[in-house]
Amino acid sequence: MAACTFCRIVAGDAPAHVVLDDDVAVGFLDIRPLFPGHVLLVPRDHVEVLPDLPAALVGPLFERAQRIAAAMVEVLGAQGSFVALNNTVSQSVPHLHVHVVPRTKGDGLRGFFWPRTGYDSDEHAAVVAARLRAHLA
Repeated sequence: MAACTFCRIVAGDAPAHVVLDDDVAVGFLDIRPLFPGHVLLVPRDHVEVLPDLPAALVGPLFERAQRIAAAMVEVLGAQGSFVALNNTVSQSVPHLHVHVVPRTKGDGLRGFFWPRTGYDSDEHAAVVAARLRAHLA
Protein backbone atom coordinates (compact mmCIF):
# COMPACT_ATOMS: atom_id res chain seq x y z
CA MET A 1 0.00 0.00 0.00
CA ALA A 2 1.77 3.09 -1.23
CA ALA A 3 -0.17 5.41 1.09
CA CYS A 4 0.74 3.46 4.24
CA THR A 5 3.70 4.92 6.11
CA PHE A 6 4.68 1.56 7.56
CA CYS A 7 4.44 -0.20 4.19
CA ARG A 8 6.79 2.46 2.81
CA ILE A 9 9.23 1.77 5.66
CA VAL A 10 9.01 -1.99 5.00
CA ALA A 11 9.70 -1.37 1.29
CA GLY A 12 12.66 0.88 2.12
CA ASP A 13 10.93 3.89 0.56
CA ALA A 14 10.67 5.86 3.83
CA PRO A 15 13.44 6.44 6.36
CA ALA A 16 13.50 4.57 9.65
CA HIS A 17 16.00 3.36 12.21
CA VAL A 18 15.50 -0.35 11.53
CA VAL A 19 16.46 -2.81 14.27
CA LEU A 20 15.03 -6.02 12.76
CA ASP A 21 14.29 -6.87 9.14
CA ASP A 22 13.43 -10.39 8.02
CA ASP A 23 10.90 -12.32 5.97
CA VAL A 24 8.13 -11.92 8.59
CA ALA A 25 8.47 -8.46 10.07
CA VAL A 26 10.32 -5.18 10.31
CA GLY A 27 11.07 -3.51 13.63
CA PHE A 28 12.10 0.14 13.80
CA LEU A 29 12.41 2.89 16.38
CA ASP A 30 9.24 4.88 17.07
CA ILE A 31 9.75 8.52 16.03
CA ARG A 32 7.87 9.61 19.19
CA PRO A 33 9.16 7.09 21.73
CA LEU A 34 7.95 6.70 25.27
CA PHE A 35 11.62 5.99 26.06
CA PRO A 36 14.73 5.61 23.89
CA GLY A 37 14.64 2.15 22.31
CA HIS A 38 10.83 2.09 21.87
CA VAL A 39 10.37 -0.21 18.85
CA LEU A 40 7.42 -0.64 16.51
CA LEU A 41 7.26 -4.15 15.06
CA VAL A 42 5.14 -4.53 11.92
CA PRO A 43 4.30 -7.50 9.71
CA ARG A 44 5.80 -7.17 6.22
CA ASP A 45 2.39 -7.57 4.60
CA HIS A 46 -0.18 -4.82 5.10
CA VAL A 47 -2.53 -5.95 7.83
CA GLU A 48 -4.54 -3.33 9.69
CA VAL A 49 -5.58 -5.05 12.93
CA LEU A 50 -4.72 -8.19 14.89
CA PRO A 51 -7.93 -10.07 13.95
CA ASP A 52 -6.86 -9.77 10.28
CA LEU A 53 -3.36 -11.19 10.85
CA PRO A 54 -3.22 -14.74 9.44
CA ALA A 55 -3.02 -17.26 12.29
CA ALA A 56 0.20 -18.68 10.85
CA LEU A 57 1.89 -15.29 11.41
CA VAL A 58 0.77 -14.64 14.99
CA GLY A 59 3.45 -16.85 16.55
CA PRO A 60 6.28 -15.70 14.28
CA LEU A 61 5.40 -12.02 14.81
CA PHE A 62 5.33 -12.38 18.59
CA GLU A 63 8.51 -14.46 18.58
CA ARG A 64 10.18 -11.38 17.12
CA ALA A 65 8.55 -9.16 19.75
CA GLN A 66 9.95 -11.55 22.36
CA ARG A 67 13.46 -11.25 20.88
CA ILE A 68 13.25 -7.45 20.85
CA ALA A 69 12.03 -7.39 24.46
CA ALA A 70 14.98 -9.58 25.50
CA ALA A 71 17.41 -7.36 23.59
CA MET A 72 16.19 -4.31 25.50
CA VAL A 73 17.27 -5.90 28.75
CA GLU A 74 20.58 -7.19 27.44
CA VAL A 75 21.59 -4.21 25.28
CA LEU A 76 19.86 -1.15 26.74
CA GLY A 77 20.02 -2.09 30.40
CA ALA A 78 16.23 -2.06 30.75
CA GLN A 79 14.79 -4.06 33.63
CA GLY A 80 11.87 -5.23 31.52
CA SER A 81 9.52 -4.12 28.78
CA PHE A 82 5.97 -3.13 27.96
CA VAL A 83 4.49 -4.89 24.92
CA ALA A 84 1.18 -3.66 23.49
CA LEU A 85 -0.84 -2.98 20.36
CA ASN A 86 -3.99 -1.10 19.50
CA ASN A 87 -6.72 -2.27 17.14
CA THR A 88 -8.36 0.65 15.31
CA VAL A 89 -8.92 2.85 18.39
CA SER A 90 -5.76 4.87 19.17
CA GLN A 91 -4.02 3.26 16.20
CA SER A 92 -2.28 6.26 14.63
CA VAL A 93 -1.15 4.30 11.55
CA PRO A 94 -3.64 1.75 10.16
CA HIS A 95 -1.02 -1.01 9.86
CA LEU A 96 -0.74 -3.53 12.68
CA HIS A 97 2.17 -2.61 14.93
CA VAL A 98 3.39 -4.00 18.21
CA HIS A 99 4.94 -1.51 20.61
CA VAL A 100 7.92 -2.94 22.48
CA VAL A 101 8.99 -0.38 25.07
CA PRO A 102 11.97 -0.70 27.42
CA ARG A 103 11.01 -0.29 31.09
CA THR A 104 12.95 0.52 34.22
CA LYS A 105 11.51 0.74 37.72
CA GLY A 106 10.66 4.35 38.46
CA ASP A 107 10.59 5.38 34.77
CA GLY A 108 7.32 7.24 35.30
CA LEU A 109 5.13 5.06 33.08
CA ARG A 110 2.12 4.16 35.18
CA GLY A 111 0.06 1.13 34.18
CA PHE A 112 -2.09 1.62 31.15
CA PHE A 113 -2.47 4.96 29.42
CA TRP A 114 -6.19 5.35 30.09
CA PRO A 115 -8.51 5.38 33.09
CA ARG A 116 -9.59 2.02 34.47
CA THR A 117 -13.23 1.11 34.99
CA GLY A 118 -14.97 -1.69 36.83
CA TYR A 119 -18.00 -3.89 36.47
CA ASP A 120 -21.34 -2.83 37.89
CA SER A 121 -21.39 -6.02 39.95
CA ASP A 122 -20.04 -9.55 40.03
CA GLU A 123 -23.13 -10.56 38.05
CA HIS A 124 -22.25 -8.02 35.33
CA ALA A 125 -18.74 -9.51 35.12
CA ALA A 126 -20.24 -13.00 34.90
CA VAL A 127 -22.54 -11.97 32.03
CA VAL A 128 -19.67 -10.40 30.08
CA ALA A 129 -17.49 -13.48 30.64
CA ALA A 130 -20.32 -15.82 29.60
CA ARG A 131 -20.95 -13.88 26.37
CA LEU A 132 -17.27 -13.98 25.41
CA ARG A 133 -16.92 -17.64 26.43
CA ALA A 134 -19.96 -18.61 24.30
CA HIS A 135 -18.56 -16.82 21.27
CA LEU A 136 -15.12 -18.43 21.70
CA ALA A 137 -16.46 -21.97 22.20
